[in-house]
Amino acid sequence: MTDLTEFPASRRAVAGFPAVRRIGSAFSGLPPSVVIGTLLLLFWVVCAVAGNLFVPYNPYAEDFLAMLTPPDASHWFGTDQLGRDVLSRIIVGSRDILLVAPLATLVGVAAGSIIGLVLGYFDGLTDAIGARLLDTLMAFPFIVLVTMTLVAIGPSNLTVVLVIGIAYAPLVARTVRAAVREQKERDYVSAARLGGEGALAIIFLEILPNIRETILIEFVTRLGYAFFSIATLSFLGLGIQPPSADWGLAVADGYGFLTGGKWWVVVFNSDAIVSLVMATNLIAQGLGAFENGDG
Repeated sequence: MTDLTEFPASRRAVAGFPAVRRIGSAFSGLPPSVVIGTLLLLFWVVCAVAGNLFVPYNPYAEDFLAMLTPPDASHWFGTDQLGRDVLSRIIVGSRDILLVAPLATLVGVAAGSIIGLVLGYFDGLTDAIGARLLDTLMAFPFIVLVTMTLVAIGPSNLTVVLVIGIAYAPLVARTVRAAVREQKERDYVSAARLGGEGALAIIFLEILPNIRETILIEFVTRLGYAFFSIATLSFLGLGIQPPSADWGLAVADGYGFLTGGKWWVVVFNSDAIVSLVMATNLIAQGLGAFENGDG
């Protein structure tokens, strides 16, 4: 049995905690940007899941004697226009955006991947018509298309998920289509055809496993865009709705007080949005480098 006294104190400490060793082994070999982005994202996931257990104040409790109090020892991030603790609201406010954004991204990536797989594999009229439809849909500015749709049907978490997911589908389909067209010329696809496998079997059993890294990177990239898009829609009143402590709503509520020097509501909530987008960008960038052999 190995004597832990043979190792330096820092290594003995790690060796004494199996969970730490497992976490370290999970991150070993990954690019630093993936590790940093994942840890940052996990921080917000913990806030979303268990934030109510460690927030310093009730995030919905109003205190009209402490309205727009600047950051101090009692309220580290200050209070908002209703006297609510900004730090507590930021912690709890991560819940909705971390629910809506991944669901919207999942809808968009799933739909886009299926469309891209079919269009990429089949040549001729199917691909020609599908490609033109994708080009037509992508010609509309994303935020304009989403905003017009939500104005027409009304905002809610469900409609935001569906609208953003549908808007992302053509973008994902284009990327997946290009990856499939490159893969279908490989020898393993020709061998599958000669072996009598049908088109759907080749698409989903042969090609799909070989482009899963591309789809994963696309998912993480679109997730970052979804965080920013949902925050923007909430700022415009078309995304997550009150009484949520959503960050985009908080920025909209505090924006009018900037001219009076009341900066903390907008700045700290904006920093939270930026940190989420940055986390997903770091992960996507690192995974891309890892896939290309540069990690």
